[in-house]
Amino acid sequence: MDIAKYIDHTILKPTTLVSDIEKLCSEAKEYGFAAVCVPPPFVRLARALLVDSGVKTATVIGFPFGYSAIEAKLAEVLLALVDGADELDIVINLIALKNNDWQYLANEINHLMPVIREKGRVIKIIIESGILTDEEIIKCCELYGAAGIDYLKTSTGYAEKGASVHAVQLFKKHLPPHVQIKASGGIRDYAFAEELVKAGATRLGCSAGVAIVKGEQGMESY
Repeated sequence: MDIAKYIDHTILKPTTLVSDIEKLCSEAKEYGFAAVCVPPPFVRLARALLVDSGVKTATVIGFPFGYSAIEAKLAEVLLALVDGADELDIVINLIALKNNDWQYLANEINHLMPVIREKGRVIKIIIESGILTDEEIIKCCELYGAAGIDYLKTSTGYAEKGASVHAVQLFKKHLPPHVQIKASGGIRDYAFAEELVKAGATRLGCSAGVAIVKGEQGMESY
């Protein structure tokens, strides 16, 4: 399967060190991961460390709770673009969702999309599927699919439940074909990673990328 090419090698803890980013980027180049996903203050550093490697630099917006004002998210987006982020993983306003304010969510994405599209960058929308009902997930697929995002992403990794095969299958069923799926949150071994890819995920966000790749290598050695 070559699981490495699916992986966004990730570190998003609030105590992240420069040395953590250096290690993350070094591993990403060594194993051929799709991207690294780093906190916004480290975008410039990651970009510099990955120059000419083919590994993309991703960061997060409105992370991890998503309830920042649209204006605040827009400022984060602009800074990430200036710093050189290739891909932006944006947490939606879950308060709006849980209060059934879909107009707010439509307004939010309609403010953020044009700025990112103008720069030709990749947009991943995080909906925190582990704390949503199936109906809410389907509505998200319809709203964000129609908006024309690049990826719908399951989770931040900070909610009580992360990625699930069920959520990925729901995404696959209800998203337009052009929208890809990123599974993240609690992906720690090759077996689960493989399940998610088989269910339809085309990216995997995980901090255990090296262990997952080594797990695949271990399987191949049998």
